[in-house]
Amino acid sequence: MRPALSAVALCLVLACSGQRTSGVKLYVLDGGILHISDPARFQLRKEDVAETNFSVACYLITHPKGVLLWDACAVPDSEWTPTGSPVKHRLILPDAQERDITLVKPLAAQLAEAGYSPSSVTHLALSHYHYDHTANANMFAKATWLVPQAERDAMFATPVPGVTRPATFDALRTSSTVSIDEDDHDVFGDGTVVIKAAPGHTQGHQVLYVRLANTGDVVLSGDLYHYPEERTLDRVPTFEFDAQQTRAARNALERFLEETKAGLWIQHDLVAHTKLKKAPDYYD
Repeated sequence: MRPALSAVALCLVLACSGQRTSGVKLYVLDGGILHISDPARFQLRKEDVAETNFSVACYLITHPKGVLLWDACAVPDSEWTPTGSPVKHRLILPDAQERDITLVKPLAAQLAEAGYSPSSVTHLALSHYHYDHTANANMFAKATWLVPQAERDAMFATPVPGVTRPATFDALRTSSTVSIDEDDHDVFGDGTVVIKAAPGHTQGHQVLYVRLANTGDVVLSGDLYHYPEERTLDRVPTFEFDAQQTRAARNALERFLEETKAGLWIQHDLVAHTKLKKAPDYYD
């Protein structure tokens, strides 16, 4: 297993020099609210957290050289019908676990409002293979899929890993694929959009570093953290693929955040997510 989150030289040079590449935009897409009644699986008590429920977020990053979708939300657009009001949807996972999610707007509609379509997306990257990050992956099967080989192998293994919905990403089997075998994958070659290894939650879990001219640097967490209280109270979920790797990845990320002064956006942090502006608005 490759080591996690060593900073690429180009990113650090840019961070230290203050150079910024204009033209990068980050759109926040809203995949709804995942209802969590008890955070015990994250080794937290209800009184430990400000909010038990999760946001479900995915992101569109546009660059002069291409368009990247990061994560694909929790419920496929094809499985629900928008009404203009919040819709409560129940998912039944392959292992019979059930999840309730409140949805408002399909992913494709949010892309359209921002001026994009699924065919506009040139690159797809998933933080990891859990169902709440892969739902609309098949919609982007014609994009170039950026994935660690260990993650791809796990996704298409028999039996499949727990908490997955393989039908939501099966079309990626035949996608044009770039296997990420390095700690840092510079998506567009200029250090502004970098996929960083952070294994532990799954075999090939990863996070995304984005440099924005006006907003500053941000890291999209995937599920390296779920609740901000995991970070402050040093708690690791009970269902990690490798808890020791998760701790190592977190430590490496904290060093990286200190070096770059980047902000951390915890994707499931509903309190913080609610405050972010959503597509068609963007961060640049």
